[in-house]
Amino acid sequence: MSSTPTAERLAFDRTASTSPRSDAERAEILAEPGFGKHFTDHMVAIDWTIEGGWHDARVQPYGPLLLDPAASVLHYAQEIFEGLKAYRHADGSVWTFRPEKNAERLQRSARRLALPELPTETFIDSVKEMVRTDLAWVPSGDDQSLYLRPFMIANESFLGVRSAQRVGYYVIASPAGAYFTGGVKPVSIWLSTEYSRAGRGGTGAAKCGGNYAASLLPQNEAAANGCAQVLFLDAETGTRVDELGGMNVFLVYRDGRVVTPALSGAILEGVTRESIIQLVRDRGIEVEEREVLIDEWRDGVASGEIAEVFACGTAAVITPIGELKGEGFSVGDPTAPAGELTMSIRSELTDIQYGRIADRHGWLTRLDA
Repeated sequence: MSSTPTAERLAFDRTASTSPRSDAERAEILAEPGFGKHFTDHMVAIDWTIEGGWHDARVQPYGPLLLDPAASVLHYAQEIFEGLKAYRHADGSVWTFRPEKNAERLQRSARRLALPELPTETFIDSVKEMVRTDLAWVPSGDDQSLYLRPFMIANESFLGVRSAQRVGYYVIASPAGAYFTGGVKPVSIWLSTEYSRAGRGGTGAAKCGGNYAASLLPQNEAAANGCAQVLFLDAETGTRVDELGGMNVFLVYRDGRVVTPALSGAILEGVTRESIIQLVRDRGIEVEEREVLIDEWRDGVASGEIAEVFACGTAAVITPIGELKGEGFSVGDPTAPAGELTMSIRSELTDIQYGRIADRHGWLTRLDA
């Protein structure tokens, strides 16, 4: 693994939008934002070339990108992205959660996709510039946030099969409402046995669009079977649990142990996953990161040995899993209440993010000052 990239700090130029939403329009959107449906008035952009490195950092009006039809990203999917949130605290200040971890993951993804690595300082600066410019878009309702989507695309016009020599990095922002309307409820998930999310040596540990594209067909299969998400097994044996289409998985055993699949190169290293492991261990609870067989999950839930199951990710934070379904079987009870540890850890994590309890690990970064 290469060392974390460094570069001279970039200054951001600013071009204000000439047609920002009015206060009334913005208030109407923030009252019921949904997720990923509305976008703020501005965006961040930084260019990279093989000759000049990272340059031309700027804040500009939100709008379409101009791409040549021969842009590499359109043909060879050379792109990566991240997801994090800005949270408004009770005193009006705005913070984000462990952005340096998102920066490090973007760097790992870049290495795997043969893209240039953005320095951590530049990543965090880009997030701060985005939020400070559109600060009024950070909502203040319960469980609301401003979702931030940094992404990088190969925009060189060239059809040869090689890594691009020109790249664009961008940050866009979208107000997000509460993930669970009406309270947190357990969901049913579908076990995919025909499709795999990633294989050995593939891009499973990178946050790139191709992984998500591969999950869409089995996700449709899950929806057709009344499930909210799809669970993937390893591509080699079809016996080991990897992750959901976009979330990591945890099993809580009756004896108190917490187990999660070990990072294998085919599993995305979630920031929420890592934070949950820390919070659980802070309570003196044993956490095992190891191989998890699907039969262990299925049999453990059926016997009661596994008392709780949950998934985690940036958007939902923690989602209780009530039922695992697959061809010819179903275990668990989707109508049962969410588990005690599941909800306790979810509450602790969100309380840290929204500033309701002390940030004892120093995970928060202020964005508006």
